[in-house]
Amino acid sequence: MQSQKSFDSSDYGKLYLVPTPIGNLDDMTFRAIDILKTVDYVAAEDTRHTMKLFNHFSLETPLLSYHEHNKEGRIPELVNLLKEGKDIAQVSDAGTPIISDPGYELVQACLDQGVAVIPLPGANAAVTALIASGISPQPFYFYGFLSQQKKNRRAELENLAQLPVTFILYESPHRLKEMLKDAVEILGGSRQITLARELTKKYEEILRGSLDEAVAWSRKQSIRGEFCLVIEGSQNQFSTSAEHVYISYADHVRLLMDEKDISSKEAIKEVAILHNVAKRLVYHEFHEL
Repeated sequence: MQSQKSFDSSDYGKLYLVPTPIGNLDDMTFRAIDILKTVDYVAAEDTRHTMKLFNHFSLETPLLSYHEHNKEGRIPELVNLLKEGKDIAQVSDAGTPIISDPGYELVQACLDQGVAVIPLPGANAAVTALIASGISPQPFYFYGFLSQQKKNRRAELENLAQLPVTFILYESPHRLKEMLKDAVEILGGSRQITLARELTKKYEEILRGSLDEAVAWSRKQSIRGEFCLVIEGSQNQFSTSAEHVYISYADHVRLLMDEKDISSKEAIKEVAILHNVAKRLVYHEFHEL
């Protein structure tokens, strides 16, 4: 095991992972401001965006761009600066760095070279939406953005449909309607969902209800703002008198066919109702499509 004593002295500098507000600038922590003031450089996903934050808090630390398209060349430069004893803070455009944002490779490179990586707590859209959702928060699974391609998106949703835990997605406004349509077909319309839009901003809106209700709402709207979706997990389990055990849809269909002497069609329909999922999903799994 590699041990890091975060605040021990070292000839190397330190990489600080600094969350920034997801909307409301008052959510910036005192410690985050202090770190951004005292490090030698700030590696920013978009320096123009970060400059707005710097102007608000009167920060003058030199900015270096670090994003998805320049990371291969920038990472060696940043690691060399750290090994020279310079402290660097990494920020994304909003929220906690690395969560659906660039930064993972920089952290890996620092750890490989023995550079301490120090995380700060702070703003995060996923957790913010989760605690306000009214959906069971434990356990939960953060997935982030689904694929932009319909076929791949549907395949991802089919995998997520079987998770017995609350899961969290991010979605852009121009893909939300199509994503919700796919979700109803695959997850079932009665599955509970919370849509959190423009969190912490002036037009923050949190919508709670079923997937059927979410689709109906989306049809009437001109969708704006970035969304965080919190979706109820599958109830893909059946109960015995002694214990709760997890069972696949296909195995549950076979079990009902044997126990009740019913057709696969009848069993598939019953399993879909019991597990609160779309009948098509059970059908595909049973027939291995």
